[in-house]
Amino acid sequence: MDVIPGSLKNWFKDCPFAITAFSGGVDSSLVTWLANHLLGPEQNLAVISASPSLKLSDLDAAKHFVLQHAIPMQVIITREMENENYLLNPVNRCFFCKQTLYKELEELATRHSPSWILNGTNTEDLGDYRPGLQAASDHQVRSPLAECGFDKAAVRALAAELKLECWDKPASPCLSSRIPYGLRVSPTKLRRIETAENWLNEEGFPVCRVRHLEAAARVEVPPDDIPALRKIESSLQDKLKELGFLTVEIDPEGFVSGKMNRVLLPSHEKEES
Repeated sequence: MDVIPGSLKNWFKDCPFAITAFSGGVDSSLVTWLANHLLGPEQNLAVISASPSLKLSDLDAAKHFVLQHAIPMQVIITREMENENYLLNPVNRCFFCKQTLYKELEELATRHSPSWILNGTNTEDLGDYRPGLQAASDHQVRSPLAECGFDKAAVRALAAELKLECWDKPASPCLSSRIPYGLRVSPTKLRRIETAENWLNEEGFPVCRVRHLEAAARVEVPPDDIPALRKIESSLQDKLKELGFLTVEIDPEGFVSGKMNRVLLPSHEKEES
């Protein structure tokens, strides 16, 4: 039985060629799969950036996804790390990242004209503080999930019905989101964060954040997992200090999505962090 809603089928009927900003997360994976299924492999291309801010494990998972589903994909190298506006880590850091990405995708689009650039934005994202949405608007990027009224729960439900293995994948925002606004982003910090979080994953904490507070690390796991993390606190301290952190603390509140945006105005309380 075909479980793809008619709204999405009709949306893609108008799409001449899809170039999807693909991250490997459930939202963009669903859009990538739909483009390939509804338009065919000759009329779509998934594009992922092998940026220093993307976990290597996420890049590997994305490559596995497109290979499993026979989806055309191209890996590009974006250069947001060469943009001082991005490295300074202002509150609109994501704008500069997405602007760099969409400029690259626009160049690809000229080779497949006419074409649309797509992303995985859903309706819940529209209420968050997401500076990247402005970049999407500036570059006429289309969002089939949001335009068809899909929130995160609906995205996961459809992905599950389609038996996409990423349907319940935890959110995995860019590594730069672990660095508080105003503290400079660097490749060294990003690799340190990635290595620390990979170690936590291996220790049984699939959802975690290592906040890079310059010399200090603040570790967040879901509140129910804090007791288990306390049991290995000695090993945690040793591992993260080995990576270069001078002090390590476990956040007693636990992981809360959007915590890094609490420094912003009340209307800007959320981010994919």
